[in-house]
Amino acid sequence: MFEKVLSFLDRYESFVLTTHDPPDADGLGTELVLAAILKNKGKKCRIINASPMPLYNRFMDKASIIEIWDDEKHANFAKESALMVVDTSDEYHLGSMRENLKKAKEIFIIDHHEINPKSKLTGFSDPTAASTSELAIEIAECLGVSLDCDTAAAAYAGIVYDTGFFAYTKTTIRTFKAAIKTLEWGADPNSTYRQLMENGSLASILLQKQALSKLEFYADKKIAVMVLCKEDFENSGAAYEDSDSIVNIPLKAQEVEISMLIKEKPSGEVRCSLRSKGNVNVSKIAQVFNGGGHISAAGLKSPLNPKETLKKLLNYIEDRQYISVKKTEGENQ
Repeated sequence: MFEKVLSFLDRYESFVLTTHDPPDADGLGTELVLAAILKNKGKKCRIINASPMPLYNRFMDKASIIEIWDDEKHANFAKESALMVVDTSDEYHLGSMRENLKKAKEIFIIDHHEINPKSKLTGFSDPTAASTSELAIEIAECLGVSLDCDTAAAAYAGIVYDTGFFAYTKTTIRTFKAAIKTLEWGADPNSTYRQLMENGSLASILLQKQALSKLEFYADKKIAVMVLCKEDFENSGAAYEDSDSIVNIPLKAQEVEISMLIKEKPSGEVRCSLRSKGNVNVSKIAQVFNGGGHISAAGLKSPLNPKETLKKLLNYIEDRQYISVKKTEGENQ
């Protein structure tokens, strides 16, 4: 299964690992596991990301080995190393690391998202996996590499983050097997839950209040929409990453099938997070707008302002009739 991955690891002596910008728990967990594997094989390895990890993820990198891209400090790394891109296959999600794609000896992706047909990056992707951290654990097992407890904890964090603590539709027996392996190596589920779910700032709660005050419904309440402008971040004192989980809140309502959170960063850049209960493939919607993700969780960047972004997305969703209608018994599937 991992022949292409193992062949890539054997081809070079020096590697740089990176993930999407901003990084999340799954991307970070994957990087840390693969770095441990490479070091076990006697390879040189560095993790360099475009931007810092969110505060609530910093517990994952206890050894502080993850670096942030610096034009001067890292100017020549690409000429000396192969570049491994994890948890994304889209070069436009790499932030400042994207400029190194043409410099590296080879670029290889390890991912579990549905591949965007427009993507030029190649490597190994398995959309049946619930997380890329799950794949990283399987690669470690394939090579007979055992992880220390801190790396195992980072992998467990990646798995539970991308599966909603084993609740999302892509969770399978395979997912639990990978998680169990991290527990055997020393991961602590309770500690990870507290770090990920009970370690936010007061400002993040105030940001949720701002988002919910703007909650609107469309398509007979099947689509829930929240918009956060840069003023909302300024007024609440919240960091951009504090908005990560807000998009999931409207899915608690029985009527809602798609939840959308449109966010304007302090820089003015507009992004949209999409979530569904699995009846609507939001990855397909995101791909039309040069984004991507999973069936039930996806995202995209927008060149438009929040209002125009919302209008364009709603028009596309309603025109294509993506909102599912429950089939009656006996209707063709």
